[in-house]
Amino acid sequence: MTKTPKLILPDIPNLSDIDVYIQNGGYNQYRESLKQSPDAVTNEIKKSRLRGRGGACFPTGLKWTFMPKDNSKPKYLAVNGDESEPGSFKDRQIFEYNPHQLIEGIMISGFAMGIKAAYVYIRGEYHKWVNLMQKAIDQAYERGFLGSRMKDTFGNDYTIDVYVHKGAGAYICGEETSLMNSIEGWRGYPRFKPPFPAQYGLWGMPTTVNNVETIANVPAILRIGADEYLKIGAPGHPGTLLYGVSGHINKPGVYELPTGIPLKELIYDICGGIPNGKKIKAVIPGGSSMPPLTAAEVENAIMDEDSLSKMGTHIGTAGVMVMDEDTDIVAVTKRIAHFYHHESCGQCTPCREGCGWMEKILARIIKGDATSKDLDLLVSVANNIEGNTICALGDAAAWPVRGFVTKFRADFEARVRKDRSFVAPNIVHGRRNTADKLVFEEV
Repeated sequence: MTKTPKLILPDIPNLSDIDVYIQNGGYNQYRESLKQSPDAVTNEIKKSRLRGRGGACFPTGLKWTFMPKDNSKPKYLAVNGDESEPGSFKDRQIFEYNPHQLIEGIMISGFAMGIKAAYVYIRGEYHKWVNLMQKAIDQAYERGFLGSRMKDTFGNDYTIDVYVHKGAGAYICGEETSLMNSIEGWRGYPRFKPPFPAQYGLWGMPTTVNNVETIANVPAILRIGADEYLKIGAPGHPGTLLYGVSGHINKPGVYELPTGIPLKELIYDICGGIPNGKKIKAVIPGGSSMPPLTAAEVENAIMDEDSLSKMGTHIGTAGVMVMDEDTDIVAVTKRIAHFYHHESCGQCTPCREGCGWMEKILARIIKGDATSKDLDLLVSVANNIEGNTICALGDAAAWPVRGFVTKFRADFEARVRKDRSFVAPNIVHGRRNTADKLVFEEV
């Protein structure tokens, strides 16, 4: 594999310190962006084909164009670092090792869209990373890189304030409209769309929501130029990704690599393969909400959105979860279903009720009190959840359950009875045998 420059997590010691970041060219790209028009900056990001790194893979530059040009009222940027998806742990690497590139990305994005305030929404359980991000923001304020002092530091009238908002431990707040409700102090319920955030977002004002990794890409793209960025990775999904590899793997961790690499290469060449030389049984390529791949599918899987979507799954957050040949697929499915049932906000009936039904059916299967008909019922419930909810949590719950049941049907069949019907014998009396057990005799 050809060596690709690390755009998000370069191998520079102490890069989280503002002095080290500046010594390595930090904040220079913001200065260069100020020499251009906001539209020129947006067009360069649009040209780069940067796609969102939060799971949906929506074109970032195109999303920026949805922000109204009118600056007569406040506009906001919400940076999504909720990262509550099981199998995803990439954004916290940016908070810890390169927070100033994220801050510079916020500044550039804000300039391009005319935004005066940004909120970095961080998962409630990420206490350590909340503090690290706040420390970096404080350093930027002290140097005059943020707030009203920006005018003196950079010689431009544009200013932006950046705030850290700590979540309260709800998966649903990773959904963009729930995130906005949470920032406003309301319960994390998804909103109906339309209106979309760019028209009616935080406090009813235009808002753009981007993932942490997405925004951290912005300074790097502008530094090397869109044309060079397009040469990295898959043509339709260019750049590098922060792959979070976990599960049955010899070298778990976060790896910055190009999009479009073979999944098999990531598992065996980069991450050292499966412990004890065991075989792969299943791999989830993009966090627990994505449909799984079988061992046979892993052989030809390519890690970019366009390639994986043709295989019936998605890149998601690039959280690669590896399961070896001894994995209890039924137990894994039950655990995933339990998570989404627990995290459903309960607003939509298909998700609220359907997630509970799926978990209960899976519990019956594990208990040995289910039949093959229950497997069909499980798929039917998943099908009736998908596409029938306000937000994508319903899809996130349905996809892995349906994927595991359909692709690993034999594992589920082995755990169910063929028939639950039972005909009682015609009992005339009972007696005790020598083992002191009640024995029934049939006529």
